[in-house]
Amino acid sequence: MPELPEVEVVRTGLETAVSGAAITGVEIFDERSLRRHDRSLGDFEALVTGARIEAAVRRGKFLWFPLAVAPGEAPGSGARRAIVAHLGMSGQVLLRTPGETPEKLLRIRLTLQNPEHGELALHFVDQRIFGSMAVDTMQATDDGRSAGYAGPGIAPGRPTTGTADALPAWSGLIPSQVAHIGRDPLDPAFSAPAFYRALARTRSGIKRVLLDQQVVSGIGNIYADEALFDARVHFDQPAATLSAASARRLLTAVRAILLRALAEGGTSFDAQYVNVNGQSGYFAHSLNAYGQHGKPCPRCGTDLVRVKFMNRSSHYCPRCQRLR
Repeated sequence: MPELPEVEVVRTGLETAVSGAAITGVEIFDERSLRRHDRSLGDFEALVTGARIEAAVRRGKFLWFPLAVAPGEAPGSGARRAIVAHLGMSGQVLLRTPGETPEKLLRIRLTLQNPEHGELALHFVDQRIFGSMAVDTMQATDDGRSAGYAGPGIAPGRPTTGTADALPAWSGLIPSQVAHIGRDPLDPAFSAPAFYRALARTRSGIKRVLLDQQVVSGIGNIYADEALFDARVHFDQPAATLSAASARRLLTAVRAILLRALAEGGTSFDAQYVNVNGQSGYFAHSLNAYGQHGKPCPRCGTDLVRVKFMNRSSHYCPRCQRLR
């Protein structure tokens, strides 16, 4: 499943193409890809056709495109809205030129008119149809800081008021479907002390806590295994039993793993995990634990093992990562 680095690679690739672009056409090829759209807000096509996208924003694994206030509508007259894209297990958002042969698994196509780049097409492709697009209303962030990553000059966590260089109004708003998602470990507004307190309050295994997107966002199965391996922590170690040093070591490992994966374009195992231009990431070649079962641990030489975990798998070294 795409995790923070994969979604950030997609966001970065879309940023220039969608920012300031008007949506001139909408084609829905599979209604199942709209299942998270609240139809009480109106018809998806009607809501987005003619709208202008202001940016591409991400928090954790969620991606959204804030929509400008409709022409003739006063800035404070109605709820701000955004298109929310969730990639699910196999979703892709691909940039295409008009007239290109559509992908076999194309579910939604948005035709865009960008003031600098001309006409473009945004293809939402999804093999398993666990991903979706939806129009959602936005609300102010709880901490009064910018909601997520949105390109140069709009880093997450910046105060949206009282600053010398005021941020655009949409930067301090978050879609209601994403509001419950915690900040990710690379977000400047992420609170390490709050994270440590959350660990100390729960007896759940530490990997379950890392995968809980309300505690910390953006970490999935692959990067959880890698961070736990680097920190020498067993995946089922009760979070509350971690020492302060182990908790700090784990958070450091999580941040380092995510940064390395971002630098390498994310993790790709097959054709599903690609950026907006269809290119694969290369972090899969740097994995120490995930998918390495049966191979010797790079630290101690003990064979790495794989066990069932939450309908998935955990990969770890039984010697370096002992349950204590």
